[in-house]
Amino acid sequence: MQFDELNDKQRSAVEHGEGPLLIVAGAGSGKTKTLTSRLAALLHSGVKPENIVAITFTNKAAGEMKERTEKILDKDKEAFKSMFLGTFHSFGARILKKEARIFGRNSNYTIFDADDSKSLIKKVAAGAELSERDAKRLTPLVLRREFSKIKDEMIDPEQAEDEVVYKLFKLYELALQNNNAFDFDDLIQKPGMLFLGNPEILNEYQERFRYILVDEYQDTNTAQYMLIKLLASKYRNLSVVGDDQQSIFKFRGSDFRNFLNFEKDWPDAKVVLLEENYRSTQNIIKAASAVISHNHLQKSKTLWTNNPEGGKVRVVEQYSADGEAEWIAGHIDAMRLFSTEQGSIAILYRTNAQSRAIEQALIERGMSYRIFGGLKFYERKEIKDLVAALRYGSNPQDTISLDRLKKSFLKKPYTQLKEELPQKAAVLRPVELLGYILMATDYFNYIERTQTNSVERIENIKELIEFATRFERMEDFLERISLLESTDTVKKKDLRNLKDNVVNLMTIHMAKGSEFDAVFVVGVNDGLIPHQMSYNNENEIEEERRLMYVAMTRARKELYLTFYNLPSRFLSEIPSGLMQFEGGGGRSFDDEERYIDMD
Repeated sequence: MQFDELNDKQRSAVEHGEGPLLIVAGAGSGKTKTLTSRLAALLHSGVKPENIVAITFTNKAAGEMKERTEKILDKDKEAFKSMFLGTFHSFGARILKKEARIFGRNSNYTIFDADDSKSLIKKVAAGAELSERDAKRLTPLVLRREFSKIKDEMIDPEQAEDEVVYKLFKLYELALQNNNAFDFDDLIQKPGMLFLGNPEILNEYQERFRYILVDEYQDTNTAQYMLIKLLASKYRNLSVVGDDQQSIFKFRGSDFRNFLNFEKDWPDAKVVLLEENYRSTQNIIKAASAVISHNHLQKSKTLWTNNPEGGKVRVVEQYSADGEAEWIAGHIDAMRLFSTEQGSIAILYRTNAQSRAIEQALIERGMSYRIFGGLKFYERKEIKDLVAALRYGSNPQDTISLDRLKKSFLKKPYTQLKEELPQKAAVLRPVELLGYILMATDYFNYIERTQTNSVERIENIKELIEFATRFERMEDFLERISLLESTDTVKKKDLRNLKDNVVNLMTIHMAKGSEFDAVFVVGVNDGLIPHQMSYNNENEIEEERRLMYVAMTRARKELYLTFYNLPSRFLSEIPSGLMQFEGGGGRSFDDEERYIDMD
């Protein structure tokens, strides 16, 4: 098979034979192309699809990888049915579907989301007769965080420092079992525990999945790392790709040291550095590289590009967040005169709260915009009500879903659902069961009577109905819902090509994996990026610097960094010859006077 579109480094990774492979992929260096080409090369070489597992972090990324691989091999979708290509959590769900009995569940188990887990934890804590002091300090939210940490970091709960947390964790695990349910963290932790404690079962899966490919390896947590290491330990055909310089999800439990320690875990690993950037101009690459070079914990590489030099990075000072937003809106408005498509423009911010001023400025100018990362589709009340009904019908042991039905519906329709749903779910398709639920509860009328935004909520229900028509089996539909992530639950109108006539607003975290012709990073202030909570921890500062690096490398042609008050220390790490500073009343952005304490 020929891969004419690959550069030498990419081809080296794609054509690697047996054994571990680490692909260190700099920003915009063709990571996805390389990984999908390697997957295609394995299939072309005769490796059976059922012997391959390719793992990503989002359903969107998995879909893109599958589509690209099919295109390279010129195969139809049927050829890939026996190969696993999906997220960590969907992979874990597949294992637990077969092995649920070992954990005291059956294959029709429910996957509890964060709200479900919190509700169950609340019930468990209420029945545990905690002291007044413990009840105040161990709220359901705190307990959920502690339980998640135990599972994500594969901690032995008996070694927990807090005996009350350990006691409640055991009660919570028993409650999950009694509900025939797993929480989201279980989808990774439980398969890891299964492999650790059952060598014969581990061997079965090692024989099945002899070739393992992992995308965004720098974002793995301890449980994910352990799961992959165990699975790959027999045949050692593990290919991982990622970039430690873009590791920005520590708050979710990711540990980029898993990436940095790959060569220690696999001493015979082949290491390929992808350093040619195909996305950005030379000035943007040089500026971003200068910033990230100040981090100490990283895999050293030198990013470069054959793209044009491009304009300098523009650093703009304004008097306030509102002034900053008004300048950006005005500048984007002017860009329209030169036929710059707004859809290729993004405004990035450190926190969601920063969007308020930006939205106001865009609205005042009559400019269309789209916000990514708002309330997820399946977190909306009307959707959670209907999904709870479906889940209870599929799994009558699910008391959390039953409790939601009791709270959401009047006594008569609730009683009818409680009695009839299990029987109906056994014979009806998902879309048919939804129709029954809507009729039994007169739900559309209920929405119109009780909700001010009834039109939008009814549209959401219709979208759920349309989605349900794609499934024949209830368990497949419910599993798909449970595994969907925020990138997969945007409204249909937001799934258009990004090159339409709207400005894109999102957090820097949400922007990872995207690229735009022009990027405005707002609030590049000390206190925002780096965030003030990171000041006393050098590791946290390095995480913030990686976040800044990700923001800068989203830009293809133009990069604007705006601030007010105290400029970010990261701005001083950009060589002066690469930037154009505007504002400041004649002062440079790093003028010492800015750092004098003021009342």
